[in-house]
Amino acid sequence: MALFTLNINGKKQEVDVDPTTPMLWVLRDHLNLVGTKYGCGIAQCGACTIHLDGTATRACMLPVSSVGNQNITTIEGLSENGDHPVQKAWLEVDVPQCGYCQAGQIMTAASLLEKNPNPTDEEIEMAMNGNICRCGTYLRIRKAVKMAANS
Repeated sequence: MALFTLNINGKKQEVDVDPTTPMLWVLRDHLNLVGTKYGCGIAQCGACTIHLDGTATRACMLPVSSVGNQNITTIEGLSENGDHPVQKAWLEVDVPQCGYCQAGQIMTAASLLEKNPNPTDEEIEMAMNGNICRCGTYLRIRKAVKMAANS
């Protein structure tokens, strides 16, 4: 076990965990930030996406020991009141069906728009590729990303 001080959602958080513990489990099991979901465990589905210094990153394969002083943002920290442009667009377009993948989808879309505020359809497809939605809401996801980009 080792003590780690992490910058999560703008706050310092201390955890005493094995250095190899994936950030997903640090967030969910030790800090009760359960918006980040477990999907596949091998960084292929995107349900566990968080931001690491603004970059969309899969938390299921990210050991806590590799985070250092980087800023971590989870879906809970994206906005205080769920009023981030991507979150608002998600609701307006009515993207979710089952909703399980949506936190990861939203975090990936928010990271994309932070880096590229006016992406083309192709750029959206490339950025969102690998975020799997078992309900198949990909057309609504793209529409919401475009809506958020124009807000």
